[in-house]
Amino acid sequence: MSSDIKQVVKEKYGQAALRVHSGGSSCCGASAATDSCCDPITANLYDAAQAGQVPEDALKASLGCGNPTALAQLNPGEIVLDLGSGGGIDVLLSARRVGPAGKAYGLDMTDEMLALARENQRKAGVANVEFLKGEIENIPLPDNSVDVIISNCVINLSADKDRVLREAFRVLKPGGRFAVSDVVVHGEVPAEVRASVLLWVGCIAGALQDTEYTSKLAAAGFADIEVEPTRTYYVEDARTFLADQGVDVDAIAPLVDGRFMSAFIRARKPQAGGAKG
Repeated sequence: MSSDIKQVVKEKYGQAALRVHSGGSSCCGASAATDSCCDPITANLYDAAQAGQVPEDALKASLGCGNPTALAQLNPGEIVLDLGSGGGIDVLLSARRVGPAGKAYGLDMTDEMLALARENQRKAGVANVEFLKGEIENIPLPDNSVDVIISNCVINLSADKDRVLREAFRVLKPGGRFAVSDVVVHGEVPAEVRASVLLWVGCIAGALQDTEYTSKLAAAGFADIEVEPTRTYYVEDARTFLADQGVDVDAIAPLVDGRFMSAFIRARKPQAGGAKG
């Protein structure tokens, strides 16, 4: 099952990168023809000042649900890793914030996205950036090598989130920070309803309940865990998409309204560091 999910994600994100290359947007919903299909999630995440710091193609290729670079504290000289870096927008913004003495890594498994990201890096003229090919379940960096991990709505796409979080813990330095945007579910939602709504919210999402996310982070060894909602989604946002999926929108509205949200998830690797278990 997990390899199937990985293949679907790879294909969708590869297609999104190619659409950007050909002048379109990277819309991640069911229909590539309608640029607004993901709008409540991916729209208006970056302010004009941030958008002005990166090539237009990096902005177009953002498939995120948040803006981790705005929410995460990044300091000059730090090493940042973006899990699932896509077109590179969060990596390029992070690189500017950590400055020449710091470094920003982007990790992505999709060749098309890596090619787009490297082109965006060239256009932006940012030297302290390195894009790595790999999977977020197997981060190709040594233990205790990164100050901050960011990610923009990618961990929810993994079929093995426990492994992703253990890997994140491993590569962080003691005292290092985990600061990601992701889609979470708050409260109980029937399985069949959940599948349709998550298809809309996360493109191909396996969003965790907020409490489950917290417990998985704790199991990986993290401390100081916080889940802060940044956008809440209501059934009206998804009415057109869900109707196209054959869902009775009015019937499910009471079951989903306000239960799906983008959140900023923070945690810290303890100074004394070793993973639990």
